[in-house]
Amino acid sequence: MGTSLSGVQTALRGLERDGIVAGRSVGRTRLFRFEPRYFALRELRTYLARLSVNEPTLVRGVQQLRRRPRRTGKPV
Repeated sequence: MGTSLSGVQTALRGLERDGIVAGRSVGRTRLFRFEPRYFALRELRTYLARLSVNEPTLVRGVQQLRRRPRRTGKPV
């Protein structure tokens, strides 16, 4: 999506520290999701949905992201 990996990792660490997202490790991969107990989760989801409607390049970028890790041994 045109952003450096270290920038994304730093942002995710901050969001995790603030309790907005929850991360867990699966092998060498770190998976993140919204923290279901976050007090303003519904409002945040609504805001992000409105934001994505006005930014079609963001929607396309998210749709192209991998949904799961590549199978072990599968050629690139």
